[in-house]
Amino acid sequence: MSAQEPAVKRERRIDYVEFASRDPAASRRFFEQVFGWRFEDYGPDYTAFDDSGLQGGFFRGEPATSASGAPLVVLYAAQLSPLQAAVLAHGGTLSRPEFTFPGGRRFQFVEPGGNELAVWSERDAD
Repeated sequence: MSAQEPAVKRERRIDYVEFASRDPAASRRFFEQVFGWRFEDYGPDYTAFDDSGLQGGFFRGEPATSASGAPLVVLYAAQLSPLQAAVLAHGGTLSRPEFTFPGGRRFQFVEPGGNELAVWSERDAD
């Protein structure tokens, strides 16, 4: 692999995503506890993650939801039920309970900082 190859693979692809969060520390705790992500803080108003398959961060601000036109980030889980229980146990709320769609099943949630995300699986009900 040449030194240029990693840059070519990243070329014109989504490389980093930032979320507005009412409380970046609460968002960090939630994603650490529920999804096992690792973070690095850059002051009280920004925390970056690097363990979700994509790098990104949370900055202090007012988040938007998919209902108001914000993109919906969809995560994957082999089993939805245990993850949905963890979301609720760690302060998340369901914005759309589990439902089926042509490719599988998913649920949507709002994390403590106010961001709406979804989790999907192609598997049958757990």
